[in-house]
Amino acid sequence: MTDTIESRLAGLGITLPTPSVPAANYVPFVKTGSLLFISGQVPMGPGGLEHIAKVGADYGVAEAQAAAKLCAINILAQAKAAVGDLETIARLVKLVGFVNSTPDFTDQPKVINGASDFFVEAMGDKGKHSRSAVGVASLPFGVAVEVEAIFELA
Repeated sequence: MTDTIESRLAGLGITLPTPSVPAANYVPFVKTGSLLFISGQVPMGPGGLEHIAKVGADYGVAEAQAAAKLCAINILAQAKAAVGDLETIARLVKLVGFVNSTPDFTDQPKVINGASDFFVEAMGDKGKHSRSAVGVASLPFGVAVEVEAIFELA
C-alpha cells in the first residue's frame, strides 16, 4: 500500500467527517498562493459539539488532548474539502491552539500535543509544524479547545 495521508488515516481507523459549516460570517478556509488557511475548528463530533469544558477545572490534560485531536481531524476534513486530494498538501506549516483554561492552568502545550501528535501520525514528516498554544478565558460554545492551521500546497 502506498504511504499516503488517506492510507495513514485508514490505518488509524479514522474516517474524515463531512466538514461543518461556519457558525458566523466567515469562510472555513482560504487558499492564497501556495498557502491554505483553515479557520479555527472546534471539537465537533458525529452527534454535534463535544468536549464542553473548562480545562483545569472540568478537564485534565488527557481529556483536553482528545478534544485537540478531534479539532485536528476536523481541520483535515476542511483541508480535503478545500483541495480535494490531501496529497496536494506539501506540509503543515503552523498550528495555533486555544485552550479554554483556568487562570492557574499552565499545560496548554501538552493539551495541543493532542493535535500535533495526530498530524504527525496522519501526515508523517509533512505533519511536523511550528505552533502556538494559548490559554484563553473562554471559547465559542464553551468548548475546551479550538485549533486553526496553515498548510503549504504542492
